[in-house]
Amino acid sequence: MAKTVLVVDDDPTQRRLIQAVLDREGYAVVHAESGGEAIDRLTKGGGADVVLLDLVMPGLSGLETLAEIRTAGVAVPVIVLTANGGIETVVKAMQAGAQDFFVKPVGPERLLIGVRNALQLTQLSAEIGRLKKHVSGRTSFDDIVGDSPPMRMVKALGVRAAKSGIPVLITGESGVGKEVIARALHGASDRSGKPFVAVNCGALPANLVESILFGHEKGSFTGATDKHLGKFMEANGGTLFLDEIGELPLDMQVKLLRALQEGEIDPVGSKRAVKVDVRIVSATNRDPAQQVKEGAFREDLFYRLNVFPIEAPALRERREDIPALVEHFIARFNVEEGKRVAGCAVETMALLQAFDWPGNVRQLENAIYRALVLADSPLLQPHDFPAISGVAMPLTSGGVISHDRAETPQSHDNGEALPDSPVRIIDARGHLRTLEEIERDLIQHAIEVYSGHMSEIARRLGIGRSTLYRKVREQGLEEQLKEAG
Repeated sequence: MAKTVLVVDDDPTQRRLIQAVLDREGYAVVHAESGGEAIDRLTKGGGADVVLLDLVMPGLSGLETLAEIRTAGVAVPVIVLTANGGIETVVKAMQAGAQDFFVKPVGPERLLIGVRNALQLTQLSAEIGRLKKHVSGRTSFDDIVGDSPPMRMVKALGVRAAKSGIPVLITGESGVGKEVIARALHGASDRSGKPFVAVNCGALPANLVESILFGHEKGSFTGATDKHLGKFMEANGGTLFLDEIGELPLDMQVKLLRALQEGEIDPVGSKRAVKVDVRIVSATNRDPAQQVKEGAFREDLFYRLNVFPIEAPALRERREDIPALVEHFIARFNVEEGKRVAGCAVETMALLQAFDWPGNVRQLENAIYRALVLADSPLLQPHDFPAISGVAMPLTSGGVISHDRAETPQSHDNGEALPDSPVRIIDARGHLRTLEEIERDLIQHAIEVYSGHMSEIARRLGIGRSTLYRKVREQGLEEQLKEAG
């Protein structure tokens, strides 16, 4: 999803000039002619990711507008535009809550750098906040991305379950985010800030399951050179998340049941039981009721764990959440990888929403990670997801007229271009072709090379999408565009 820039300026010419620069970089631009209009958009709906605010406007000034925005609690980064670059003006703007300032007229490069820096700082702040919550065990259901009906149900159930110590069993396919829900349960409970310990029961070595879960005394078995507390004691006072609970061996299921019923554990080699205060949240991607029928899971333990079931929906069942998830992952990986990807092209987002995602949110996360690392465009294109789109990365060197050839044109006797030159600049008589003819051939070639993906074509040609669509109509290339798409 493209980032939105709100341009607040009473001068329509300034707004158009700024929009032309931002359009080429894939930003969505909206306008406000006054401070009051900008405040209404930011506080009553619409919003924006960055605000470019002129300081001198009729009625409400830029500084007054900025003060109103901050008073209303809107934390969106604001860059002020001023014709007066004096120190006093800049200091006042920064004191009022501006992040940066431009002296008009602002150059395109300076404008883009300022907007990118503002977005990157926002992403950094959000990521730092997320990590702090994660580390301190204070992740809440508000931090879970998604507002589809299935996710609203999950959040509503989770909030209710978090208010008590009731055992929760989270079911769902692999990769749907069961641990994220478990962390939110912990963070929304009165145990937040206490230990959250996650254990993947399917990854525990068979001969060490008991020791890892319940701990052991020094010398209790060969190799036990030190006392080990175990996961139950590590989570004491907090939450123990038992992922893939269906993989737990049957003999360990008996001991787990006793720990849940009695609130105490028996460390290996210990002469007495140890009291523990642990809230149990378990998860599985299997059907536990079917496992009970097959004898692979104890019925009494199943009923003990399945007191409050929560089913995490598959990603294909909540496709409307995909844009928000994509935006979340792009922001996160931008911070981690030092990239500045602004979002997804429209056709890319449509492609991602149409895909079934058998690996669910985990697969989407990994796909975004790969695409962002390899992307060379401000917006992720379909060819950045070759396994999904079937579109290969376009050749960067194909179809480009070199400076040498442009300066010293070469052609056969019949005036045709050399085989590796798809666009002719010389006609059959050795004269330059008209600019309109060359432009038509160049756009037609770009449509073929980039398989009709207009965002990528516009970026490669250095023009806006609306300009490209107009030229396609003027040059009569609609049919070629349909065939390429």
